[in-house]
Amino acid sequence: MPSGFNIVVCAGLLIGLAYGAIGLLSGFCLMSGLRGWWADGDSRLIRTYALAIGVAIVAVQLLAARGVVDLSKSIYLQPSFSAPLLLLGGLLFGYGMVLANGCGSRALVLLGCGNLRSFVVVIVLGISAQMTLKGLIAPGRILLLQASLTAPKINSVPQLLSAIGVAAPYTRMLAASVISGALIIFALAHGPFQRSWGQIAAGMIVGLLVAAGWSATGYLGADDFNPAPVASLTFVAPIADSLQYLMLSTGLTLNFGIASVGGVFAGSLLAAMVTRRFRWEGFVSAHHMLRSMGGAALMGAGGAMAYGCSVGQGLSGLSTLALASFVAVAGILIGTAAGLRGALRVRPLPSV
Repeated sequence: MPSGFNIVVCAGLLIGLAYGAIGLLSGFCLMSGLRGWWADGDSRLIRTYALAIGVAIVAVQLLAARGVVDLSKSIYLQPSFSAPLLLLGGLLFGYGMVLANGCGSRALVLLGCGNLRSFVVVIVLGISAQMTLKGLIAPGRILLLQASLTAPKINSVPQLLSAIGVAAPYTRMLAASVISGALIIFALAHGPFQRSWGQIAAGMIVGLLVAAGWSATGYLGADDFNPAPVASLTFVAPIADSLQYLMLSTGLTLNFGIASVGGVFAGSLLAAMVTRRFRWEGFVSAHHMLRSMGGAALMGAGGAMAYGCSVGQGLSGLSTLALASFVAVAGILIGTAAGLRGALRVRPLPSV
């Protein structure tokens, strides 16, 4: 195995370890943040998430501006994309996230502290994603993709600014400054959040971990003879690949995504042991299990259609300022809102 590839895998493991520990200690999760904000009036978690996006955008765009990472090689800035497929995938993922009580990355974090519900969610999510990417559901996904694929001349926010007359040298700086500035102001313009130093640190660290992922694959993994895919933190396809690697490691190769999935689990497990938060938990009823399995299946299929999850598109994708990522994230937010509020709201489980 080439030395450069070893570096990328090691970087994925280390980034995953840090994300897993931070995720457990801070409760970092888009769904939990939105639920706390809308249901309980506590917006600290969603502000942590917003801060992470803002920091990620600034850091990643600085890397791109300095030529460290070529973001055009990522899946988010491809010349063609299907907006309907991205939106549909986001809707399915967002609603599934509510049914399963958290996204794929949150399931990995909770699995590390002994939550057996998350074990079922991770397995079902990985199988559903693999079915959608390469299995029984793949022909339908490909058919919808081909029917709605477009190749717009504009595929990023900087290109959009250039099209309306902003001078090309300033488009990246302006787009990153405005979007990240709005997110960071939203996060910090709140008294309780300003006093939550742990949440502030978590948001900043997660944002920097996204940038570290791009650096690992785009810079450390830059090998003309055996290049690693340019990517950062994401959890739908990597969970599917991890399950396949566990079953059929012969003939398969470790990559950044698989290493980061293992790292998140290990980081959460280590943090749970050190802080004495590890304890076994299971389902409260058969209905609870079925609901979690259904949510995981929707997340796997939806995340495969949307090319990412609440982390893959919500952090890594948005950090590239790709228009496709904004479409996918809009779908995730709408799907999550439907699950938390309104006629399709997922009802809380009765206590037993």
